[in-house]
Amino acid sequence: MTDPTRIWTAMRALVLDNDRRREVCDALGMSFFRVKALRRIAASPIKLGDLAADLMTDRPYTTLVVDDLARRGLVERTPHPTDRRSKIVTATPAGAAAAAEAERILGTPPTALRELDEDDLAVLQRVMTKLER
Repeated sequence: MTDPTRIWTAMRALVLDNDRRREVCDALGMSFFRVKALRRIAASPIKLGDLAADLMTDRPYTTLVVDDLARRGLVERTPHPTDRRSKIVTATPAGAAAAAEAERILGTPPTALRELDEDDLAVLQRVMTKLER
């Protein structure tokens, strides 16, 4: 009998425990959480509070992360145009380049997936299409 829990565990391991996370952290010299924050900021400028909500963390920790990214020259804070209490966090050109490098690394399929034959890839693609619905 097929066990969905076992399949889910294998899927999680493939996605979360592959070498790409480690590779992107090494390449950018920062934690994966900081990489995640930078990628979100590079996607579009965002208020600090909204970033905390998107990252599912508290505002004080998000502030520490953004402070670190700012020290690295990857993001900058600017006043919100209509809310003087808020700041908008935007990626600098260096931050956008680092986020693009992170996307390139994270977008590279794990070796195990790249080594599947065409028939197995076709089956997996059909299954993933059904799961995306």
